[in-house]
Order: sequence, then C-alpha cells, then structure tokens
Amino acid sequence: MRTGIATVCLSGTLKEKMQACAIAGFDGIEIFEQDLVTSPLSPEDVRKMAADLGLGLDLYQPFRDFDGVTPDLLKANLKRAEAKFNLMERLGMDTILVCTNVATATIDDDELRASQLAELAELAGDHGVKVAYEALAWGKYVNDYEHAYRLVEMVDHPNLGTCLDSFHILSRDWDTAPIEDINAEKIFFVQVADAPKLSMDVLSWSRHYRVFPGEGQFELAKFMGHVVRAGYTGPVSLEVFNDVFRQSDVERTAIDAMRSLIWLEEQSAKWLASTSAEAGTEAAAASRRRYPMELATLPKVNEPAGFNFAEVKADDTAQLEKLLGQLGFEFEGRHRTKDVQLWTMGQARVIINEQAALHTEPAIAALGFDVDSPVIASARAQQLKAPVVARKVQADEEVFQGISAPDSTEIFLCQGSPDGTAAWTHEFGEGLEHASSTQNAVIDHVNLAQPWQHFDEAVLFYTSALALEPQPFAEVPSPSGLVRSQVMETSDGSVRLVLNLAPAKQAQTARKTYQEHIAFAVDDLVGAARSARDRGLEFLRIPANYYEDLDARFDLEPDFLATLKELNLLYDRDANGEFLHFYTATVGSVFFEMVERRGDYDGYGAPNAPVRHAVQYDSLHRA
Repeated sequence: MRTGIATVCLSGTLKEKMQACAIAGFDGIEIFEQDLVTSPLSPEDVRKMAADLGLGLDLYQPFRDFDGVTPDLLKANLKRAEAKFNLMERLGMDTILVCTNVATATIDDDELRASQLAELAELAGDHGVKVAYEALAWGKYVNDYEHAYRLVEMVDHPNLGTCLDSFHILSRDWDTAPIEDINAEKIFFVQVADAPKLSMDVLSWSRHYRVFPGEGQFELAKFMGHVVRAGYTGPVSLEVFNDVFRQSDVERTAIDAMRSLIWLEEQSAKWLASTSAEAGTEAAAASRRRYPMELATLPKVNEPAGFNFAEVKADDTAQLEKLLGQLGFEFEGRHRTKDVQLWTMGQARVIINEQAALHTEPAIAALGFDVDSPVIASARAQQLKAPVVARKVQADEEVFQGISAPDSTEIFLCQGSPDGTAAWTHEFGEGLEHASSTQNAVIDHVNLAQPWQHFDEAVLFYTSALALEPQPFAEVPSPSGLVRSQVMETSDGSVRLVLNLAPAKQAQTARKTYQEHIAFAVDDLVGAARSARDRGLEFLRIPANYYEDLDARFDLEPDFLATLKELNLLYDRDANGEFLHFYTATVGSVFFEMVERRGDYDGYGAPNAPVRHAVQYDSLHRA
C-alpha cells in the first residue's frame, strides 16, 4: 500500500513538514495550498526537496467552488484552474483535488455540472493534469460520493476521476459497499481519516475533530476493504484536520500518523479475510487471489495475559516503602546489580527504581506485561514505530524487550508463565524475613495520565502494539474540570489500563505532576483494609455525605454501611456484581488503590471517581 499524508495534518513550515514525513517513512504527500502559498520555497525548490527526501508529490489541494455556477463565474474559475495547472507543472505534480461546490453554486443541474466539469477536464488534459472530484459532506448540491461518481461517468473524460474520502462518506453514514462498483481507473485518489462519533454539524466536526485511523470510531477497515476490492492501486493518504495535531511536535505527529496507516493496512487485510470466510468457500477462494493493492500484515501476537510488574521511580523512596509495607506488601530485597527494590503481595509485583532518579519525585515509570512471545511482540511494536527501550543486563539476568509509550512510560514485554510467577525475581535477595501473606493479590489496573497533545496517540499505541481494546470513554468531573477517561483492556479483563486526559489547568505542567495510580485486587478488601489500618495506613478520607448518598442509592445493610464508613471504603454495584475499593494518600504523583470485585462486576467504580478527585484536590491544596 502506498502511504501518503496531507501537509495540513502537521504543524510547522512546509519544509519542516516534508522532512518529518520523510523521517516517518511516508511514500508521498499531498501539498495543501496554504502551505505552499506561505512558504519561502519556490515550486522548483519544493520539487527538488521532495526528490532528495524520496517523497512523491501525489496531490495538490484543494481547488474549491468550481461547478454549478453561472457562465461568467465559470470563466473566472477556468482561468484560476489554469494558473494552478501551470503551478503544478513547476512542482512536477499531476493530480489536483477539486471539491464539490459549497459556496458559489447557484444552479442545481447535473447536466450543467457535467458540462462544466468536462471543460475543466479538457483544460487539465492540455497540461497533463488529472482532476480528482470529491464530494464534500456539506456540499451545497453534491454531498454524496455516488452522486459525484455519476457526474464523473457522465463526463467520461480520461482526465476526470473521483476522490474517495472516508470522513465525507462515513460522517454521513453512506453505505460503503457501492465503492466496489466504481471503475478502479476512475478512482484517482483515496483519503482516510478517523473521528469520534459526535453530535454536531459536520463542517465543524470535520475541521476540528478528525483523528488518525485507530484513534476514532469509524469503520475504516471496512471502508478500505471495499476500496481494495474495487481494484484501486493508488496512494492511501491521511487528511486530518485537528487542532491538537497542528500544535504538536511535527516529527512525532508524523510518526503517529504513519503508525495509524500501518495499523489500518493490517486491519483492512483482516477485514477482507474475515468477510470472505463468512461468505463461504467460493468467496474465501476468491479472497486468496491477490488484489491489485497488496496489504502488508504485522507479526501476529495475542493480547497480554496479565501484568508482570509495575515500576515506580523515585529519589527518596522512604514514603513508598512505608506505604507498600502498610498495604501488606513484602520486601523481597534489592537487585544484585541494580539500584532497585522488589516488593510483592501474591502475584502483584512492584519495583522501586532508584537509578538515575536524582531529584525525581515518586512517579510510575514502567509497566511489564506477560506475553506469549516477547521477541515477536517487540518486533511488531517496532514495526509500528515504537521507540526501543534498552536496559543493561548481566549475562545471567533476564533480558526484557522494552518499548516507550507516547507518555514516556516504559513498556516491557515479559515471558508469561502458567502459574503467574516471574523468573527474574530470583535476581533479588536478602529481603526481610516475613510470614506468608494472608492476601493473594494481582495488579487489577493501572491509571496513567496522558499529555493533552498525545492522548489520541496513546490510544492507538496501546491498541496496535499491545492488542488492548478501547472501551467507550467517559468524562469524570473534578474540581479542576472534566477528566476524560479512556479504558483500554483485554477481552478477559486480565489487563486493564485507564488513560486519563488531565484537565487543562493541570495538563499545562509536566505529565508526572498529575496523579496516577496502581490498583491491586484482593479477595477480602475489608480484611485488607483492617490490616492496613493496624499497620498505620492513612486512608484517603471520604466525606460523610458520600455515605449518606450511598445509603440512599443502594439501601445497604446498616452494619455493612458502618464498616464502609469506618474504613473509608467506597462501594459500587451493578446488575453483575459489586465493587469495593479504597485509596491511599499520594506520594509524589503516585497513589495506590485496593479493590475487590464480587461476582462479575467489570467496572472501576466510576460513580465514586468524582469523590476521589475532590478529596485528593482538597488534600493537595491543604498540603
């Protein structure tokens, strides 16, 4: 699949955008007209620079408001078009995007539109230019890709074809199956963009909220599957209008964009295979015949089986050690060659890392996940443009396959074991003498704060590299504003990752100043809370108003409610089960949560989140 991206997707100058696209590995670019108009580079400079960078110049865009106009306006439009065709010759480009008219069209007549497009195609042919006619979702008279293609067929000129844009098609819920009926030779260009499902006017939606594939909710694999079946062989190019992307680091955004196309290519191949298999033997046999566009796939990996460890980095570790001890974790000793500690409770393992941590407040630094094949999983992540993280090891020590997440958290892919143990723990020793823990625990979930400019990137990263599935996002009120919360999890819930987009007031500072936490699941939360209290743990103090509201909502048994209140426990219930949990105070940017899931409860106590945010806010401001 030939990959492309429109320069409008990125921040910076045209020169910076082109360099970033080359670094990210794109085959070609669309030059957005404004980027060229505002650039000090001449068209000849741009042409040479693209050649030097190995980038194709695939599309010049947009040419607006051409068709459905009066004769005098048509004459002016043709003059304007000829100027652009001359410019394209200097650039060495042969395809221009012409959008359906949204502003100047006054005549709703397909015969007239076709005759005007025929004049444009004839003029384009004289300059060796192809015109890709695109139906904008808010076009005044033409807003449907099938309507646009009918006009192309009416004109029947070799220099006029159509452009298929996933946003304009999927935002209007148009059926994508008819794409397969379009003559592939008449599909001159394909643009893709994802988007969250929003209830707003389509123009504003398009101009501000598009995202890269895998970061929204559109069925892009299905869209691309139909395009491939149609026989299209040209570029698949990103056209994403997004206020955040156009303020973010240009190189990083370009890499995120490239990752999204690699992911889309794989997902499209899977969609083609699955739909052919569902259709029966004859269709499956047909699917094994290669389409003109070949779709590459990545090394196949299963979703993680569980958390292997969580790591907190800190300069002064005394408070962390005290907190873990009060929760019931046992100190297993220090690493024999590294300045790190291991603390465990059952199968929950927490590493305290003191290396290169000068003046570092406690913060979540790394997560380990159990996977079937760490090497293959790492190879997949690297093909998805994930930066490699290496750690020095001795000859007889476990070698971790590490990659860096968008928020700088280090992700380690570890060899899982059937019994949930970890071979590397033998590298630690001389811990404290202790009796066997009365609590069996696992890491239930981890909550990570995401910088505002990399939130969507993080969703795609964990989806594509770790096979976690994004769940519907929620917005949680806090004293600082709404906190957007995105759950990523495996199908069986063995790995649960919660990504929080911090309120703007707090997100202006470095990521690790915003609170994050690690949650541990135990079998008996009330017992664990009593033991922790006896060890001196200071719980996050929950206001009495919460328990009055809790009683009103659930009509709890009085003794049980009294126990919750006594121990500062929070409670939630749904049709499938119950959820009990409590929080510790915050150390640096880290706090801990203990939870108990009863029955088939699968949530996170979301109704209690505003209480936690408010109490933490009050506690931090009093401090």
